[in-house]
Amino acid sequence: MAFPALASVDGSVSPTPDARIPPGDDGLLRGDGVFEVIRLYAGRPFALGEHLDRLERSAAAIELPVERAALEREIAVLLDEFGDTEGQLRLVITRGGRRLAFTEELPARGETVTLASVRYSPTIILTGVKSLSYAANMQATRIAKSKGAEEAVLVRPDGIVLEAPTSTIFWVSPEGGLRTPSIGSGILESITRARVARELHVEEGEYEFEDLHAAHEAFLASTVREVQPIAAIDGRELPETPGPRTTEAIEAFGGVLASELDPAPASTSTQG
Repeated sequence: MAFPALASVDGSVSPTPDARIPPGDDGLLRGDGVFEVIRLYAGRPFALGEHLDRLERSAAAIELPVERAALEREIAVLLDEFGDTEGQLRLVITRGGRRLAFTEELPARGETVTLASVRYSPTIILTGVKSLSYAANMQATRIAKSKGAEEAVLVRPDGIVLEAPTSTIFWVSPEGGLRTPSIGSGILESITRARVARELHVEEGEYEFEDLHAAHEAFLASTVREVQPIAAIDGRELPETPGPRTTEAIEAFGGVLASELDPAPASTSTQG
């Protein structure tokens, strides 16, 4: 059965290839807009309300109006037509005023992932903003792949670990603590990161790359990836893949999903 790739543009639903926006929209020409990507479990969105909250925060940071009520109605119509398929929902608000919501197939994901470190300097203006200007993140992944890895881990010029281009990172330090970079280090305020940190005892701070590189075990976490064990960093294989803390995180996030998935696809409860 073909995947139901559907797009809503300002409330008009069509097959994604048929969807159109004006070519002069600065969302396309300048990457001036914001977005969110939400995992769909049998058509049900995870943490939809919180993703919409973050979308509004991102938009406010770049002075971009968001008609949330209209977007919520359009999401409900789109997901009703989408049905109970597994996938992901992408939301986009452009500077030209377009409200886009479209369904996508889940990207292929292995049981584990390998990382390569890539130097990256966060922009002060866009720190914490999930903007359409994601070219640097995508280039970081391409750089990592050129080094023989599957994904990048972004490291500030001063050696402080940040995150992966579309995921947050956790690791067990040589001292034994489960660590993750703090929000203040220049990373996105990840919804999945918050869930993992809530369920497990996690140390947050600014950590040197050497601490991560010497980790016993590590994992990435995001709405789409969920929790994915890391097998190697810059060619060094981690001793435990997955290790006990990674297994604990996988089980804990599975419990979160079981308790928080909304019974109705259109719900925007912050417990969704």
